Amino acid sequence: MIRRETLKLVRRRLAQFDSVALLGPRQVGKTTLAREIASEAGSEAKYLDLESPSDRRKLDDPEAYFSAYADKLIILDEIQRAPEIFQILRGQIDSRRRMKGEGGKFLILGSASMELLRQSSESLAGRISLIELAPLNLREVAEHNDGKIEEITDTLWLKGGFPESYLRGDQTESLQWRHDFIQTYLERDVPQFGLQMAADRLGLFWRMIANDQGELFNAQRYARSMGVTGHTVARYLDVLEKLLLVRTLQPWSVNTGKRLVKSPRPFVRDSGLLHALLNLKTMDDLRGHAVSGKSWEAFVIEALIGATNNKARPYFYRTGAGAEVDLVLEFAPGKLWAIEIKLSSAPKLDRGFHIAANDLNAERRLLVHRGQEAFPMSGGVEAMPLIELMDQISKTVRV
Repeated sequence: MIRRETLKLVRRRLAQFDSVALLGPRQVGKTTLAREIASEAGSEAKYLDLESPSDRRKLDDPEAYFSAYADKLIILDEIQRAPEIFQILRGQIDSRRRMKGEGGKFLILGSASMELLRQSSESLAGRISLIELAPLNLREVAEHNDGKIEEITDTLWLKGGFPESYLRGDQTESLQWRHDFIQTYLERDVPQFGLQMAADRLGLFWRMIANDQGELFNAQRYARSMGVTGHTVARYLDVLEKLLLVRTLQPWSVNTGKRLVKSPRPFVRDSGLLHALLNLKTMDDLRGHAVSGKSWEAFVIEALIGATNNKARPYFYRTGAGAEVDLVLEFAPGKLWAIEIKLSSAPKLDRGFHIAANDLNAERRLLVHRGQEAFPMSGGVEAMPLIELMDQISKTVRV
């Protein structure tokens, strides 16, 4: 079994907070992680899968159930199946607080953002700590494998980080799993959240985002292509974001006196789902496709954002004159890293990156490349492989 880095974080947050929400798309590994937590707690934990009719019946009277096990860790899996429980959780958490250290905790698992789980943003404010479980990252799979890091990286990049996809040795089976995942999400999971929209239209939009991976977003262009309104397009994008399937990277915006690009850049977060949406089965298919560079860029961006543990804000930077940085990480006001991403083991930097880094007054200038060695470049740029920069970011946010 691949050990998830998030496991330690969940343990730590449960020791610090009254309740913890572990969020992530379906099949990303939330249940496996939660069952490991439950196994560690033994008789001190109660695990309920809210997709199971028998477990749902145990919550016919949720207040009575929670009160009966007020000293236990209660794990509620797939909370979106019973959003009404959020209203009860507030009182239950407060009641356990009054038990002066003898009260149990709640671990809540959901397959979307908290906003989409249909609880008011205030109902558990100050009572819950949010953690996102992303698909498998490069450090996790590298630790699990003894092979060459180049091969491990290619496999993870091609198949993506959903465990069921990554662990299937056969590429055809992996691709089929992802196709089925996409279809199931559109036909079953989207309606489950009470979202009234046609699955085929949302699927078309998802594929259009995949084809435009990482490009500047133009809602009106999508609206014309799909024959819908700009408002509908914006709603489609919002839904895919809240399902944690698409990330919209916002532009860095500050009064620099320069003409800055203000449109965001959406991209499919998991590279394996991106390649399934584009029907790319093999590395040869991927290398020969126009999306390969943007796919690698998004793969790296997701890995680096994940390494920040939500302790840095991600942006991109682009001016009308062509100065550009692929990823800007803001660790604190005035503490910025400018990061360029290249699908090459012998990368070259454009003048626009140096101009952009100067505009940002970046503390560090970094380049992620496909090779496995770190080396200095002109202009104070540090070139390094992805896994090394992930480690450096993790060390920075732990300080």
